[in-house]
Amino acid sequence: MVDVTVIGCGVIGAATAAMLAKYDLSVMVLEAQNDVATGTTKANSAIIHAGYDPEPETQMARLNVEGNRLCKEWAKQLDVPCKEIGSLVLAFDEADLAMINELYRRGVANGVPELKLLSAEELLAMEPNLSHEVKGALLAPSAAVISPWDFCLALAETAVKNGAQLKRSAPVTAIEKIEGGYRLHTPQGAVESRMVVNAAGVFADKVHDMIAPHAFTTHPSRGEYYLMDKSQGALVDHVVFQCPNKDGKGVLVSPTVHGNLIVGPNAEPVAKGDDVAVTADGLAFVRRQAAKSVPEINYRDSIRNFAGVRAVTDQPDFVIAEAEGAPGFIDLGGIKSPGLSSAPAIALQAVELLGKAGLTLKEKENYVFERRETRFKELSSDEKAKLVEKSPAYGRVICRCETITEGEIIAALHSPIPPVSVDGVKRRCNAGMGRCQGGFCGPRVQEIIARELGVPQTEVLQDKAGSRILLCKTKGEDAQ
Repeated sequence: MVDVTVIGCGVIGAATAAMLAKYDLSVMVLEAQNDVATGTTKANSAIIHAGYDPEPETQMARLNVEGNRLCKEWAKQLDVPCKEIGSLVLAFDEADLAMINELYRRGVANGVPELKLLSAEELLAMEPNLSHEVKGALLAPSAAVISPWDFCLALAETAVKNGAQLKRSAPVTAIEKIEGGYRLHTPQGAVESRMVVNAAGVFADKVHDMIAPHAFTTHPSRGEYYLMDKSQGALVDHVVFQCPNKDGKGVLVSPTVHGNLIVGPNAEPVAKGDDVAVTADGLAFVRRQAAKSVPEINYRDSIRNFAGVRAVTDQPDFVIAEAEGAPGFIDLGGIKSPGLSSAPAIALQAVELLGKAGLTLKEKENYVFERRETRFKELSSDEKAKLVEKSPAYGRVICRCETITEGEIIAALHSPIPPVSVDGVKRRCNAGMGRCQGGFCGPRVQEIIARELGVPQTEVLQDKAGSRILLCKTKGEDAQ
């Protein structure tokens, strides 16, 4: 029997596992998909919110502001791309001006640093490509952008390097109480655990209902996005929001940590938590709304559209609590925006709740919370030459758009949590993230995966289970 099992390895589950691995505990992480960060964590706006939006004295407010600070600290320690570029909330009329004043009030109450209300003149001097219809804005300098999937991966790797076990392709199908804890059933067999953390994202309500009386219901909300080429990346320097409404923070325009521009999302209720379809109507809405803020976006430079699903629930706040009648079973549900921003603080609260439930928290002496990645294109000429001399694979560029080398791909494939798909490699080292979206490098990445993992190319996936790329064997082999 393990001490704690974390269900789900998105950024919330990964952060919780990383914090639990700090203690002398046996920790198991069960992820339904074949990789970490494949749900909401990989398909969101990639924003570390400042914390002015949540109502004061809510869990969202406290955890957002604390999480904002911790995200930036942890990103530095774990070598995760993160840039503190600040955010703007635009006002276009008197109602919007009243709203940004209200957001300023909330932000001050929540402890958000350095908030400032800007006039139209001050705003346009900072961001000349904004619409000249703006009347003013709220500036929050502490907002940032991050690589969310890399943040999740770094935290999951931290957990594994410090002794946690990770089982992928292991969805929890049933939970039963047993003496001393719980038995969690998965297709890979049952796991017995003294305590459980439910970090199952949009499916957290269903996991909760396996063991406790119904307490909250997830109403999945899909958001669709444009990802623009780097030619559009400097159009704005800040995260640009419109005033929030009942559906969320509205359509934003923002630089990314990789130099692109992201535009979106809309908010569309969907029946299933895994419905990530991209629709013509949804994208048209995003374009219309974004034009109100930044009129000159060139959508001919769109390189990808995608959608993510947010865990909106019937509760106004995050659901972070011990489940009724289930001692040591901690729900982390309804983690919608600002969930990414709040992830470190949520993880620390989850550990605190487990401690109150009776978990002994004795810190390890040799806990390691650091990571350093080799990003070839960021090295100096001398550093590149020395690396290539030591490891010639770093001298072969595979992804031309992003200048990603074979050495980086090989390193990813032999990392603490090795990828099993082309998209898994993409999330780890950026191969295929550029303008051609893997059109040039994809087949080469597939070959390298097959070679390094010792599997036939027909078994290499594009992403999730079933996403096979090749459906027949190579010449000379028996046809499938």
